[in-house]
Amino acid sequence: MRYSRVLLVISFGLAVASVWPASSTAQEQAAELHALFDEAWEFELQENPLFATSVGERRYDDRLPSVRAQDQARRAGYRRGVLERLKQIDRSALGDVDRVSHDMFERQLLDRLSEFEFKTYEMPINADWGFHIGFARLPDDMTLGSVRDYENYLDRLRAFPDYVNQQVRVMRSGLERGFSVPQVTLEGYEETIAAHVVGDPESSVFYAPFASFPSTIPGTEHNRLRAAARVAIMESVVPAYRAFHDFMTGDYIPNARTTIGASELPDGREYYAYLIKHFTTLDLTAEQIHEIGLEEVGRIRSEMMDIIEEVGFSGDFAAFLEFLRTDPRFYAETPDELLKEATYLAKQMDGKLPSLFKTMPRLPYGVAPVPEELAPKFTAGRYIDSPVGSTQPGYYWVNTYRLASRPLYTLPALTLHEAVPGHHLQTALAREQEGLPAFRRHAYINAFGEGWGLYSEWLGIEAGMYPDPYSRFGRLTYEMWRACRLVVDTGIHAMGWSRDQVMEYMAANTALSLHEVRTETDRYISWPGQALSYKMGELTIRQLRDLAETELGERFDVREFHDVVLLNGTVPLTVLAEQVKRWINSP
Repeated sequence: MRYSRVLLVISFGLAVASVWPASSTAQEQAAELHALFDEAWEFELQENPLFATSVGERRYDDRLPSVRAQDQARRAGYRRGVLERLKQIDRSALGDVDRVSHDMFERQLLDRLSEFEFKTYEMPINADWGFHIGFARLPDDMTLGSVRDYENYLDRLRAFPDYVNQQVRVMRSGLERGFSVPQVTLEGYEETIAAHVVGDPESSVFYAPFASFPSTIPGTEHNRLRAAARVAIMESVVPAYRAFHDFMTGDYIPNARTTIGASELPDGREYYAYLIKHFTTLDLTAEQIHEIGLEEVGRIRSEMMDIIEEVGFSGDFAAFLEFLRTDPRFYAETPDELLKEATYLAKQMDGKLPSLFKTMPRLPYGVAPVPEELAPKFTAGRYIDSPVGSTQPGYYWVNTYRLASRPLYTLPALTLHEAVPGHHLQTALAREQEGLPAFRRHAYINAFGEGWGLYSEWLGIEAGMYPDPYSRFGRLTYEMWRACRLVVDTGIHAMGWSRDQVMEYMAANTALSLHEVRTETDRYISWPGQALSYKMGELTIRQLRDLAETELGERFDVREFHDVVLLNGTVPLTVLAEQVKRWINSP
């Protein structure tokens, strides 16, 4: 899964909601469209300074967003005005690329309006992430090369208490109307907050930029900046995290809802229907997706049984899973061993990329452990993208917590998904497409991005990344995991499944460790709909590749196909299908 810094409130809109008059020429229509994109993009940067920093715009580096209910309503009004202006542009007069941009922009506006109507801003956390976790990435996300940069950073630390207070107010409103994260998924969540309630400012992650300065910071400024940092951490950051910790442990967690399905939220069935459309970009019902999931589970189970027979295992499927979960040969003995193996696999795949891809990104990536305070409730791995214009690479995070739950046989698939050719390659390439509007270069549509990640795991077969039956079984168990998501996400949020029912289904059908089964189950409960994006996206990409191979025959070039898929950035699956079919039919 890719972690995008666009997890906070992002808005599209304009301060002026007037309607532009229709233009008479196609060129004027395109100019009006791009002017609307540019103006809306500037508004977004102003409204969400943290997002602005992540995309390389540093004019607002001294600020944090406002998440108050009145600001959410103001943004919704702006979006409605932008949508009306967009309707005045003649879509039929636009070129192919501009039509795609028009439709994606419209989709984003409609999504933001739906989110406002459902008041999703009242739930800025889930089982393994939250606004406070994202804020702790600030030392890595900001470019600190001048005294002004350090002053901006300090201003953000000082602004954190008000930011937390705003988040608490909207979360309290959600709690009062039954719109909260399910209580059962929040066990141990307070540790993600308590890690930042320190007694020594120099032990805080927020002090790291002051431990050593770049050469561009005059030595005469070092002591002053360090003193200011200690004060900001102890008088602003630590009290704010302490207040949030008290709110979570004293109010939120004890009073969070005891139900788990999205359908049991206010307007829950409509909300989940919206989430299905948002995360899959397809017009499907929960029941249809559930059936697709059951079919995929059956198909993958058959392939897994073939491997069990191949290795000569004498027991049944459940016994084989128990063997995989308990045999020490499949587990690293130290965190360093796990990280080194992940790094080796990543570099192996790096060497195979030219045979599969014509265009590759300039941005490098690194391999690092999941931060200690996040690891107990975090997934096995995740991609962390790089702030544009920073000195940071992308990062493939590997979870080294509880090594007995991190099997080596699934590590190749995890690495291909999160690093290359998965999220790093796809995300970095999208950002480098200078011909696209800014909002498209920095967009992330889950069905495309996570579908590409799962397709990348499958692509590892062609790349020779699964040399033995156990790594092949590991890939299948990851594919099975994503197929099971179609079953259990719809089961939880539309069909009344219990948490135990989900864990039993996951444990019976995948070789995931039982610890991962629990953390993943809580993720699906607290983040409804997102888990649907992986398999639905991968199925679409593979179907389009099958179509291209059939239609083009000997003319099919996998490197060209991958350019067609990736070089227009992240797009809805319906748009991707149109792009691939246009390529197939081109001279």
